[in-house]
Amino acid sequence: MPLTVLPIKSTLKKEQFDLFESLVIDLENANMIPVNGDVLVISSKYVANSQDRILEYDKVVPSFDAEKIGKRFHMKSKIAEIILRESDTIFGGIPGFVITSSDNIMAPNAGIDKSNTQSGTVVLYPNEPYLVAEHLRRKFMLRHNAHVGIIITDSRLMPGRVGTVGVAIACSGIEPTSDLRGEKDLYDNVLKVTFQAIADDLASIANLKMGEGSDATPCVLIRDSDARLTDRKIRESDMAISYEQCVYVRGLGMRI
Repeated sequence: MPLTVLPIKSTLKKEQFDLFESLVIDLENANMIPVNGDVLVISSKYVANSQDRILEYDKVVPSFDAEKIGKRFHMKSKIAEIILRESDTIFGGIPGFVITSSDNIMAPNAGIDKSNTQSGTVVLYPNEPYLVAEHLRRKFMLRHNAHVGIIITDSRLMPGRVGTVGVAIACSGIEPTSDLRGEKDLYDNVLKVTFQAIADDLASIANLKMGEGSDATPCVLIRDSDARLTDRKIRESDMAISYEQCVYVRGLGMRI
């Protein structure tokens, strides 16, 4: 069967809400019922909104370190303070952007976002996205008796490329990667280091349908993806490598 990508529209929500029930309603309004093997790709911003992870940055009191970061990278110290709070590691940056890592997710400005939110506020990354994904998977199993995959996705700039692609920041119910080591290519060469990033590939497919503006499409249902189903708990280490192993970080001079 060919892969099918089905965008799920929703309504604008300005307050905390029940994520699962909202997804169920949106699917019903779209006349879609999840079946075994379906993968639901959900915007991280939508998840964050459901958790009320919205911050009024004018109320933020910047620390001394935030003042220094703000001056160094030419940004408001209040924004720098939020970045510091949300980051595990700061690698460096350029004017307006700090390259950070939080929970093994590498992103400019700790993933905080001013788009599609009210003026004077920012949206943070969702809390415990892997736990959210696992809970959603179990709830869909109970509601529809269907084993579905859940991917929480964000859009991301790729090094040296124009525009954004989707990236999975958490998933549940499917194996996020496929290990191709030991297999052979077209010329009978043995693959030594190749993994296929299944969750990231599906996130990018979904990102094309979600859009980046006023699309109001926080979820995409992907059917017949051939993603391998699993009941095991997916962890951060299944989807990320250490920065000591990352060719981009190492090549740019990693700060530890």
